[in-house]
Amino acid sequence: MIFVDDLAYADIGVYGATDYETPFLDQMAAEGVRFTDFYASQPVCSASRAALLTGTYSNRIGIHGALGPSNTHGIHEDELTMAELFKSKGYTTAIYGKWHLGHHPQFLPTRHGFDHFYGIPYSNDMWPYHPENPEAWGDLPTFDQEEIVGYNTDQTRFTTDFTMRSVAFIKQSVDSNTPFFLYLAHPMPHVPLFVAEEREGHSGAGLFGDVIKEIDWSVGQVLNALKELNVDDNTLVMFASDNGPWLSYGNHAGSAAPLREGKGTTWEGGVRVPFIARWPEMLPANLEVSTPAMTIDILPTMAELVEAQAPSNPIDGKSIWPLMTGESEDMVHEAYYFYYHRNQLHSLRSGKWKMYFPHRYRSMQGQELGKEGMPGKYTHFNLDTVELYDLELDIEEQNNVATDFPDVVKALSTLADSARADMGDSLLEIEGANVREPGRL
Repeated sequence: MIFVDDLAYADIGVYGATDYETPFLDQMAAEGVRFTDFYASQPVCSASRAALLTGTYSNRIGIHGALGPSNTHGIHEDELTMAELFKSKGYTTAIYGKWHLGHHPQFLPTRHGFDHFYGIPYSNDMWPYHPENPEAWGDLPTFDQEEIVGYNTDQTRFTTDFTMRSVAFIKQSVDSNTPFFLYLAHPMPHVPLFVAEEREGHSGAGLFGDVIKEIDWSVGQVLNALKELNVDDNTLVMFASDNGPWLSYGNHAGSAAPLREGKGTTWEGGVRVPFIARWPEMLPANLEVSTPAMTIDILPTMAELVEAQAPSNPIDGKSIWPLMTGESEDMVHEAYYFYYHRNQLHSLRSGKWKMYFPHRYRSMQGQELGKEGMPGKYTHFNLDTVELYDLELDIEEQNNVATDFPDVVKALSTLADSARADMGDSLLEIEGANVREPGRL
């Protein structure tokens, strides 16, 4: 699983990027399956990663926003991670890159199913060189297993080092004839942006283009290693992003075009992300899937494939294997729910419909974008009424049709009320929902 940070919907060639080339990701899509309507569960780092690794809406398990060095909580020991699922079937497991689910010992990857960990515990901007608030952050640690082996590590080497360690892990696993699960969680293209000296200037599209092209190079290194080791045909490789672009950073942020808004909102630009899966032995080539799916569905899909026991805690995801193989085009859920700001239900998607509930959101509309690593200032808007969009006709979410389809609004409101009864909604002060609290020190 290759999971990148803040990469937007249109940041790679096969999804619409034109300023630079991403040949390995484009080839991966041509040789596999590309989802056009795939979602991160929340438009922010820790919450998104919690959902991916547990198959559960992150607000249900008490992970909100982006954890930092001052947080004392993290992923709870009772949650079954994807790594633990694979280990139950004899796999060796590794994570290289960004963890972001708690930095205290009991929350580290090595306590949650990963045999190997090398990387950073939270976002790469949480360090004393932050352009806006350097005094707010301490030194950024680099972990090797559970030991801190350095601080403020040279970030120009992040993508390269995490890639090379990944390739070495694959080789070691194959040489020992051991099935493996690799979680390559690149910190890029989250700001601050860095690229290796040997790949600087290769995109012809500035630093942001260089960073994306280096991520594409990384994908190529992984795919080439699988081919050289003769395990290409029977290895599933997946690629996705944790949320949309951090728009306030201007030329150091990507593009979700034609989607609306970006990271930190549940508009399509904040939560719709690329998802590509390639497995020559099992998946068709050049398949485009427009049926909605979400990161919560990856863990149950993997459980089905390796015939692993489902988590003892209830989870929210369902297997999307029939979508990935092209055997079905039917949604596996009645709806997907988009929470944000701890436990606020902002929107839901059901079929072609996306409906929003009154809430406050941020936007760069009318504001000057940042540049060269300095952010611009967001403005905030209040959505005061329910809004409904037909995403098949209006992917840009410009034409609110709520008054034209009152029956759809009523039906989706009923689904939302069911979600609120289950998981709550702090906007409406719903209490008594089935929400699990995170582990604490």
